[in-house]
Amino acid sequence: MAWNRERARMVATADDHKVTPAELFFDLVFVYAITQVTALMAAAPSPVRVVGGMVVLALLWWCWCCFAWLGNVVRADSGALFAVVVTVMAVVLIVSLAVPEVFTHAPGGLPAPLLFVLCYGSVRLLHLASYWVSSPGDRALRATLRRTALVSVAPPLVLLLIGSAYSGRVQLLLWLGAVVVDYGGIYVTGSSGWRVNSPGHFAERHGLIVIIALGESIVAMGVGVGDFPLTYAVLGASAAGLLLSAGLWRLYFRQLGEAAEHRLTSLDGDDRTRFARDVYTFLHLPLVAGVVLCALGMKKVLQQVADTGHYGLAEPLHGVVAWSLTGGVGVFLLGSAAIVLRTSGRRPTALATGGVCCLAAGPLVGLVPALLALTLLAVAAAGLVGLHGRRTPTPVGAAEPA
Repeated sequence: MAWNRERARMVATADDHKVTPAELFFDLVFVYAITQVTALMAAAPSPVRVVGGMVVLALLWWCWCCFAWLGNVVRADSGALFAVVVTVMAVVLIVSLAVPEVFTHAPGGLPAPLLFVLCYGSVRLLHLASYWVSSPGDRALRATLRRTALVSVAPPLVLLLIGSAYSGRVQLLLWLGAVVVDYGGIYVTGSSGWRVNSPGHFAERHGLIVIIALGESIVAMGVGVGDFPLTYAVLGASAAGLLLSAGLWRLYFRQLGEAAEHRLTSLDGDDRTRFARDVYTFLHLPLVAGVVLCALGMKKVLQQVADTGHYGLAEPLHGVVAWSLTGGVGVFLLGSAAIVLRTSGRRPTALATGGVCCLAAGPLVGLVPALLALTLLAVAAAGLVGLHGRRTPTPVGAAEPA
């Protein structure tokens, strides 16, 4: 019995803790979840559906962040927490399966909105319970966990449950309110008790989720092509989409990630916790959301270029899909600008200007061929990343970008 208890106990992490294979395994379900969000928006593109997709993404992001924080203080591959991780994976998989029907429940099956909410609530409760068990002597953390349950978990769950009984804009508004209450509640409950034991692990976890989002954008292009024959236009559109993803990758991993990790390492105590909350938990969401929005546009570009029976090469994107192509990049750039500002205090003029221009460029996308719009956006993003890189000093102790 003593041996079994030893095997099941949670193991605290050290400051040199690295990402474990169990956490990479955990991220697999979020690859599928992000793909499902893109599919949700692509099924019936409209401004309301895009907002709904972003609400669902925000809820999924919160689930992922909860266990990114927990895995930084307790090893995810230890007996008890690994069992929780696998359980959460099963629950999130159910959530992912429900995503396409979360706003349009199909008759004859389980009620997808209610199923989504119940599973989301289960993940949040498992997170709080695991944190509670992991630190039996930490009074500050337990007090914060109680406040979190009362302020940042219970009220949003009530709104989500009420919203699941409705449909259309009423459901969307209630769920959007739940997200606002949930995210805002973190500032009300405070940072006392939360810890970041290993800055390297924390930064690496969030870098991996950015990679997952960028990978999903590439998958979206492949889905857009479907079973259509390969043509030179398809190859050109694929190359342009990959160039765009590569530009966003370079901006994050060569210009943002290193500086943010260095700053996180230099802080300690509540200052480190607040920085991790602001830069990683909150400001990484626009990065992931921007890639998902852009993936929607890229998917539609590839679909139009490949489907020569219904579209000509001169056909532009239309409606909200046209905006999502450049708007997604704009959201990513503005999120990046906010990270630079919070990390170094500098004003990232190039990123902020580029982000605003991309957000406003949606109407222009609807005037030019879809393939040309994607190509121009990829070239512009690469140029902007290069311009920002020349103005960004290498952080002390960080390697010079390649």
